[in-house]
Amino acid sequence: MDMSDLDLAGAPASAASAHSVTVSDRDTERWRDLVGGVGSEIAAPLTAALERINALTATGRIDKASLSALREEVETARRAAMIAQQLTRYASGRLRQSHEQLPLAHTLNSILAQQTRETATRGIIVKPSLKTVDVIVDPSLLFSLLNAVLEWALVHAHSDIEFVIDMKAWPAHARLACHFAYRPEDDLHDGPLAPTTDHALDSLSWRLIEQTAWVMGLPHARRVDTGRAALTIEFPRTATEQVEGLSAIKLDTGFGRPTNSRPLAGSHVLVVASRREMRVRIRNAIRHMGLVVDLVTSIEEARNFCRDSLPHAVIVEGILRGGRLNNLRSELMSELPDFPFVEIVEEGASFSMSGFGGLEMGRVGREAIESALPSVLMFELSRSL
Repeated sequence: MDMSDLDLAGAPASAASAHSVTVSDRDTERWRDLVGGVGSEIAAPLTAALERINALTATGRIDKASLSALREEVETARRAAMIAQQLTRYASGRLRQSHEQLPLAHTLNSILAQQTRETATRGIIVKPSLKTVDVIVDPSLLFSLLNAVLEWALVHAHSDIEFVIDMKAWPAHARLACHFAYRPEDDLHDGPLAPTTDHALDSLSWRLIEQTAWVMGLPHARRVDTGRAALTIEFPRTATEQVEGLSAIKLDTGFGRPTNSRPLAGSHVLVVASRREMRVRIRNAIRHMGLVVDLVTSIEEARNFCRDSLPHAVIVEGILRGGRLNNLRSELMSELPDFPFVEIVEEGASFSMSGFGGLEMGRVGREAIESALPSVLMFELSRSL
């Protein structure tokens, strides 16, 4: 039974005092392991990528499979680096949360829908059994937590992944559970697990789950038994309860403040712009939002990019609008009907959200990129959840 550092924030003061030395020692060891894990998860794929680059330099040729592998290795290293940045932000102790009432099942379903292509590629079926329940949490942190849980499960699962949302009888907490087999079924007949097998589950994605749950004040436990892993996360604050100290929902609009929890941080945005000046302006305008941003120069490049990796939103330069863009939108919206698009129009300082005045996508005037694009993009991303 691996309880994986249940949240100690609510422990009585006397208990916390009695175990202060133990907790301090454990935290020191934990952060030492975490730093070592960051180095390992960044260095390993970069080393493999460097070997491919050296082979390319020597031969002047690279086949499609090797190019795809090279891209995956660089993406893996970048993802590890971004997780490390998130962990550093959580560890700073300066995170300011904005508590809102959110539908837990709907939010999880949206994330699962976004990753349908990834699960299909891996040959994994996700089986959700989700009770409708609202929880009161920070939107950005919930988004990060659910994404981290799915990513962790996808990396380690050897069969179907089960998600369950229900209500705990007492205390009346909402509860999210994730179950999957992390060893192939045939291996389970070969004898008991090796003592070190469970450590394979302690990836950076798992560390991100731990830290995010801890920051949110969510008790969580991981159980490993006979080649299967089960994660349970409790949400003590549900919509049926009054949140202590909060008389109303507090909306956070201060993107620029360093203590902001950065709504929807970690979302993946694709920028499509033919002019370098436009790509730079868009990237700089949303740099502080904690997004993963990729840049391409044409609709065709965007289509090829989306075949390999589906982003959470697309920002497109208005001069590229036409039949090719309409076809790309149709393709993406056939998979996700609410897929967010934001168009940068050539003139003006006005902006508008999709759904208002019959608009099919958000729009931002070129003169309002710096002032309005973050808000419009946040609206479009939130709408798709």
